[in-house]
Amino acid sequence: MANNPVEWMPIAGGTDVMVLYGAGKLLSRKLVSVLSYPEMRGISVEPAEIRVGAACTYTDLLQHPVVAKEFSLLTRSAAWTGGIANQNRGTLGGNIANASPAGDSLPVLLAYDADLILVSARGERRIPYRTFHTGYKKSLLGPDELIQTVCLRREFANCVAHAKKVGARNAQAISKVFFAGVGRVADGQIESVRLAAGSVGPIPLRLYKTEAALTNQVANDATFENAKRILQKEVQPIDDIRSSARYRSVVLANLLREFLQSLPGARISS
Repeated sequence: MANNPVEWMPIAGGTDVMVLYGAGKLLSRKLVSVLSYPEMRGISVEPAEIRVGAACTYTDLLQHPVVAKEFSLLTRSAAWTGGIANQNRGTLGGNIANASPAGDSLPVLLAYDADLILVSARGERRIPYRTFHTGYKKSLLGPDELIQTVCLRREFANCVAHAKKVGARNAQAISKVFFAGVGRVADGQIESVRLAAGSVGPIPLRLYKTEAALTNQVANDATFENAKRILQKEVQPIDDIRSSARYRSVVLANLLREFLQSLPGARISS
């Protein structure tokens, strides 16, 4: 790949790549499988963080006890991704590299403020995942680089975590709207909050302005209404074959309400 990145293309589970090839949407390239590389498989639990190999499958995530206990939204999004066959083959790194704004795991990684380790013949670099996507199907990944590891800091033990996927059906559906939120309440106020959404923009979105509107506030109706106004300015969904922009905007606000209602001491009407 370093010598001729245009000629070679990495492939892991192939659940996205082979579909695109079959549809004639990819140019013919030589494929190199990274699924069996030990450096890209496995989940390492360290004192400050866990490191998930990019070639870990959704089934690997579903079966790992620390992921289930400390990063429940990642387990939940893995369960929502495709059917069992896709979960056995599809990988977390592949979902990231595919860079679809509807990827189920991507808003979750934003909410957990993940880092990525990218590797090439030039060395490795660690970047915040929130900077990775630069446009529709575009990213910071160089043509000679692989996503090797996803790093998740172990700092969410006392947080409320909430996610919701809205699609045409309960299973094997591309999301119309995806919401993920992680928050902590102290002394009756929202001490910290991280929010992210999918399928409401050209890339998975971290909702920084909405987060700022909620931080150090009491979870009540007035706080929600203010955050809702900011949220609906922060996202710019589109009309497409799966849904309308108006529907996405309304549903996303409803999902924000659900998240705030899940916080301890919340006083938000239904």
